[in-house]
Amino acid sequence: MTIDVAVVGGRFGGEFLPLYRSHPDVGRVALCDIDKDTLHTVADRYGVRDRFDSLEALLASDGFDAVHVASPVRFHVDQSVAVLESGRHCASAVPMATTLDGIRRVLAAQRSSRRTYMMMETMVFGRDFFHVRDLYERGDLGALTFLRGAHIQNLDGFPRYWYGYPPMTYSTHALSPLLALAGARVRTAVGLGSGRLTPDRRGDFDNPFPVETALFQLDKGDLAAEVTVSFFQTGRTYYEGFSVYGHEAGVEWPQLNEEDGLQVFRLEPLGGADGTGARGRSASATTVHPPDRPDLLPPELAPFVRPTTYDPSDGARAVRLGSAHGGSHPHLVHEFVTSIVESRAPVVDALTAADWTAPGICGHESALRNGERVDVPDFVAEQEVRA
Repeated sequence: MTIDVAVVGGRFGGEFLPLYRSHPDVGRVALCDIDKDTLHTVADRYGVRDRFDSLEALLASDGFDAVHVASPVRFHVDQSVAVLESGRHCASAVPMATTLDGIRRVLAAQRSSRRTYMMMETMVFGRDFFHVRDLYERGDLGALTFLRGAHIQNLDGFPRYWYGYPPMTYSTHALSPLLALAGARVRTAVGLGSGRLTPDRRGDFDNPFPVETALFQLDKGDLAAEVTVSFFQTGRTYYEGFSVYGHEAGVEWPQLNEEDGLQVFRLEPLGGADGTGARGRSASATTVHPPDRPDLLPPELAPFVRPTTYDPSDGARAVRLGSAHGGSHPHLVHEFVTSIVESRAPVVDALTAADWTAPGICGHESALRNGERVDVPDFVAEQEVRA
């Protein structure tokens, strides 16, 4: 079985075109973009023949089984709902939505259409996450004690629709690996804003903060997670990372560039007893460079976990490609495609996406209320009530 896939949004979405074209279970690949220059430039670069200048035109066509929404955040809900209601499978860039109502709209569309929905969260498909997950599943970390994530990025000079964007509502890159490792969802959020956006950065949002931090109480193991997200006025190089601490070991991501590696701290017994008569322990630190995981991919996609050259073999010149987000993109594509082909839920299905997106929305609401605790909806329970 093969499926035909269309990508919406040529700028970020263009990075996925070579992956879909290379996947052994994908037939035709199309690109959709409302900017005709972007549409044709990107499609020509990657040898894509099928082109649409609007989502409406794409959905009105008879072809294409699945659509990957890679457009700006403000379009994710409406476009995801439209794709699902057209009877097609849908992948969406993060976040799923920026409001709880938006999340519920996507959940309702997925439920009624019975089509696959996957949020394309890069952080749980990168080499660093795979390595930490393996450490935890082997028991090397012991029981989890505390979780921390951060996403710091300077959006000065980005398109104006980013200005004033509430940072915590884009927290999935920092929060999702923590929830995935713990196998937990967030029950409550307590958020605080820090600093004040300058007037020229306020944009059209209700958000006054360049930085937001939230504490999330999880529903498993008495665990808490701390997450910080900043998009403006914070002097730090780009950072997306997470730290995980357990009874036996901890892992931190002290990232300045992608090759820095992870810091792994292990508690080792000391030679004698401490002053209380109990054996003491001391932590040792090791730098680890997580391996790639081509074994999780078909051979056609394995080269894309690192920078490589892609030959469209369709009259277009060969293109040099990067491997952003920890080499996660081929893993994302493979998971989305195979979940459809195998008629199973993807790893980040609609309910999981909701559970990873809603805490940030509630954390931002808490920050606007000066740290008032906000309950995070239990979407599984909501669906059971509807049933």
